[in-house]
Amino acid sequence: MTTSLPTEVISPLAGTDLTIGYDRRIISVGLDVQIPEGEFTVIVGPNACGKSTLLRALSRLLQPKAGSVLLDGNDIHRMRSKDVAKRLGLLPQSSIAPEGISVADLVARGRNPHQGLFRQWTAADEHAVTAALAATNTVDLADRLVDELSGGQRQRVWVAMALAQQTELLLLDEPTSFLDVAHQVELLELFGHLNAEGRTIVAVLHDLNQACRYGTHVIAMREGEIVAEGRPDEIITADLVSDVFGLDAVVVEDPVEGGPMVVPRRGPRPAAVAHSGDLR
Repeated sequence: MTTSLPTEVISPLAGTDLTIGYDRRIISVGLDVQIPEGEFTVIVGPNACGKSTLLRALSRLLQPKAGSVLLDGNDIHRMRSKDVAKRLGLLPQSSIAPEGISVADLVARGRNPHQGLFRQWTAADEHAVTAALAATNTVDLADRLVDELSGGQRQRVWVAMALAQQTELLLLDEPTSFLDVAHQVELLELFGHLNAEGRTIVAVLHDLNQACRYGTHVIAMREGEIVAEGRPDEIITADLVSDVFGLDAVVVEDPVEGGPMVVPRRGPRPAAVAHSGDLR
């Protein structure tokens, strides 16, 4: 089952006839994707299905072997890096901070695209950094070294740096990694709020129920292909979950938000577990 975007949908970011992969390993061939403007798009699928590879291609981190990625109608690989960074913010799956850098200094690097050759640090820059720290609950970490932080704290700091760019497009590769459930919800609520304010968000998520609750547009991938896309309540069905994830589940109404919620069925216990009570 595949739900296509209406032809009139405006797409600030799109991939056309993409062949993408690493070295000789091809992940996707002839892939077409449009990111609808003003939506919170979530890319879902099983491990190694091409979710992060697609996001890397859309963000210019990965050069397609064929096809093109268009940002506002322009070939993203022919645009100046600073021009791309003013329009598109990215949180990659794994980020490495310079050794000995403080949280405040790392987040401030999100303002680099807005700095010219002679442009000095301004009150607007300071406000952007302060707002990003506040939004991610990392104000109290500002003077700490990034090296000293836990994985979850570092993840929130990287999100703060992406927010400090103040771009209209924000791409997030597994933004909830390393976070406990409370901080996962906190960040997803933040992204939902930014989307409600008009920002276009694209995120790779592993949690299907989080994708259904926060995403307004879902792209489901399997083996390098897009098998379905559309609003969660349009495409998330038990058949799709089985087809994409190989999971036997029922889809019920979320009792809080009213959208689809995926509830896996319990299977038979493995024999070793079933008879473990006989052990003495």
